Amino acid sequence: MKHMTLAEIAKACRGTYHGDGLLAAQEVSSVTIDSRKVQKGSLFIAIKGARVDGHDLIPQTVEAGALCALSEKNLGETAFPYIRVDSCRQALKDLAEHYRRSLDVKVVGISGSVGKTSTKEMIASVLSQKYCVLKTEGNFNNEVGLPLTVFNLREEHQVAVLEMGISDFGEMTRLARIARPDLCVITNIGCAHLEQLKNRDGILKAKTEMLAFMNPKGHIVFNGDDDKLSTFLPENGLRPVYFGLGEHCSFRAEHVEDQGLRGTDAEFVTPDSRFTAHISIPGSHMVHNAMAGTAVGRLLGLTDAEIRAGIEALVPLAGRNHLIETERFTIIDDCYNANPASMKASLDVLAKADTRTAAILGDMGELGENWKALHQEVGRYAAELGIHVLVCIGEMAEEIAEGARKVCKAQVSAGRDFGLESAAASDTESTAVYHYQTKADFLADAGALLKTGDSILVKASHMMEFPEIVEFLEKN
Repeated sequence: MKHMTLAEIAKACRGTYHGDGLLAAQEVSSVTIDSRKVQKGSLFIAIKGARVDGHDLIPQTVEAGALCALSEKNLGETAFPYIRVDSCRQALKDLAEHYRRSLDVKVVGISGSVGKTSTKEMIASVLSQKYCVLKTEGNFNNEVGLPLTVFNLREEHQVAVLEMGISDFGEMTRLARIARPDLCVITNIGCAHLEQLKNRDGILKAKTEMLAFMNPKGHIVFNGDDDKLSTFLPENGLRPVYFGLGEHCSFRAEHVEDQGLRGTDAEFVTPDSRFTAHISIPGSHMVHNAMAGTAVGRLLGLTDAEIRAGIEALVPLAGRNHLIETERFTIIDDCYNANPASMKASLDVLAKADTRTAAILGDMGELGENWKALHQEVGRYAAELGIHVLVCIGEMAEEIAEGARKVCKAQVSAGRDFGLESAAASDTESTAVYHYQTKADFLADAGALLKTGDSILVKASHMMEFPEIVEFLEKN
């Protein structure tokens, strides 16, 4: 990382330095909260977690080569320097904000109810055709993960593409204070994290907190097909750049040709040009992601050829619309997380298959008091699409099954055909619906439910740990 001395760190996080005064001028090599990732010269920040208190690991990290530790506790006389702070979590954010301000790097901040990660991946793929890019990895998009991502910035990086995820008011303000984005991208305003944000207007308010700390000479990039974003007027006076399918969008797609599970071909229209590109990842939402990438690429000076190359270079991540071909099945691994909008988008992708289709869906968390209706809505959608087999796993997912059954024109016990007494099943003209309380219950019956040649979607909230199902399907 770029040079940062212990004295500078203590000042940035309003801490008190304890130790040899001569060492205060030394620079740290990295910042981490994970004792397993300590390197020679690291700064270790002792975060107290649900299971482990980082303070207990400070001696171990020093032995592993850490130069200094941030601590909320008075460690007394030590043979190593440490910085005492009131809150290590707040110090982590304060230090990241300070570090970000020291860097000459363009930052693209990305948020939205659905598609943050896939849009981040698309934009990073596009920008990588011209710049040295750092992007958010994994789920490092919150008040702990974002600072750690910022600390990974090096002097050679020219652009940072940062995903910013929230679940309550005020969180985006704190994230944006760290990131200081030059370009703010919002993918959509859907139904997610309703426990705290209540409704789509609340989500819009929370997401657009990002604009308060953006570069006043930067750019706002919104999905122009979203009714909330297309009518939102930023208080900072900047006029949004819109991407979408509507004629009012400066960056839009035309002549979209669906290639099923093999992706999409489209013509991309900019304010002064047109070009065609193939998107290898299936789903109409990926066309919007490519349009967002086109808009950001143009705003940062890329040519159409560079943007096309970035769109076509994109490959899926595990757990996020990742297509897996086995000897028996085509698996759509989209089990990293879920909300009603992303569930429907993934079901749309599954419905493109020219084989028998099966959707294995689980609980969706953080949906507030309307969780039953929102789960039933997904079930109705699956049945209306004509998905052949719908497997619902979990306590809340029983409402997905109920929603599907409400669409059924006739109900018969398809489960008896398979001898499955453990699952409540119904068969309609097109959809067999099953509900299981646990993954283990389903896996015991999976061999009877699924057939060679099936295209199978696996999706649920992260808490359901559905990668276990994907692994099972890959092996069987």
